[in-house]
Amino acid sequence: MGGHHHADVLVDPARRRRANLILWILLAPVGVLAFIATIMLWPSGDIAKSPLNDTFNTANGAELSTGTVTRTVNEVCPSSQGLDEVGGKELMCEISYVAPEAGGASFALEVPPETTQSRPLLAGDKIKYLDLSHTTDTSAPYVFVDFVRSTPLALLGIAYAAVVCMVARWRGLRALAGLAGGLFFIVSFMVPALLEGKSPMLVGLTTSTIVMFAALYFAHGFSARTSTALLGTLFGLGVTAAIATWATDAAALTGATEDSALTLSTVVPELSLSGLLLCGLLIAGMGVLNDVTITQSSAVWELAEIAPHSTARQLFASGMRIGRDHIASTVYTIAFAYAGAALPILVLVSLYDRPLMDTLTTGQMAEEVIRILVGSIGLVLAIPVTTAIAVAVVKATGSGGKGSGEVPGPGETAVSRSSGRRALRPAGARAAASPGTD
Repeated sequence: MGGHHHADVLVDPARRRRANLILWILLAPVGVLAFIATIMLWPSGDIAKSPLNDTFNTANGAELSTGTVTRTVNEVCPSSQGLDEVGGKELMCEISYVAPEAGGASFALEVPPETTQSRPLLAGDKIKYLDLSHTTDTSAPYVFVDFVRSTPLALLGIAYAAVVCMVARWRGLRALAGLAGGLFFIVSFMVPALLEGKSPMLVGLTTSTIVMFAALYFAHGFSARTSTALLGTLFGLGVTAAIATWATDAAALTGATEDSALTLSTVVPELSLSGLLLCGLLIAGMGVLNDVTITQSSAVWELAEIAPHSTARQLFASGMRIGRDHIASTVYTIAFAYAGAALPILVLVSLYDRPLMDTLTTGQMAEEVIRILVGSIGLVLAIPVTTAIAVAVVKATGSGGKGSGEVPGPGETAVSRSSGRRALRPAGARAAASPGTD
């Protein structure tokens, strides 16, 4: 086969550098603007770190403590003891005996019925309780607060990290590190900036852009396919921001539909609740956008490797066939995810004697519906745009099509090795080098 002189079908180094340069010309201004915006919007730290008192400090001497349940029995409720003597009636309820973690004698704890109906306290359960024994009101010296969930959450987190690293290997580890970095940036930049009254739209766009730049390149490496996915993601974020801005205003969404929002409006009056809702839409959308854009970008590259002489039209059509399946699955994934999160609301509103349309247009339900619709529109539009960009970059780097080089002989595919020498590999084998290979 030494007599064959095949051109590099999958990679033309000069054209690849030119395509990467074009991608960076498009991406660099966005990255620079996001970096400048981060500096300008960086919180000054004037907001106190703990502007609210602990929600459980309801009285002087009250203390939040932890303990372990030793046994649960059905006895007279401590809150109703002695009522028989004044003409009342003592009530029976589930009483859990708790051993304080700090040491001391076990005590009886009356557990709210809404808790026991869902998850009775069992021996060995660790719980949080409010110790009021040192206050003036000792009618109910101990009040159940919540379960201690540290151990199961830690085990699930470890299992998740182990599974990701086992299946995705180093890339999975990098993705987890990128996730941790993104969450840290959200907590250290976005949340304080919002508390200081900075524009939620600017804060949300800046946060999502910085996180996407860092997460994509860190997890997938610096490559043309990663840059392509990033361009598609940024386009989707822009569309999501534009539609979300219009929708929140047109639908008159105030964001004041939950107790936490009402508390924020009192504690941080300069914070726009509708703006906070808008910022949340952007942050919620960037993860799903990242998923579909990186998938579409990688799909086009894989298609180009399998069929390097496909035309741009053929590559786009094949990529969109994959994209349409992705759209179909992701759209109802988003809808079901939000429906699952809002299930208590759905069950509650179903009990009201109201038409379905009236229920869906209430403030709280409208927010959920708009989250689904806005996120889905941005996601759907990002898929053809990402696919088109990926095809353009693949063809610009000399991957197949007319003019990319001489067609290999039967059963052979020409590839380019890092040494610059041409080699042949049987058809069906994955090319050793391709534009954007990590």
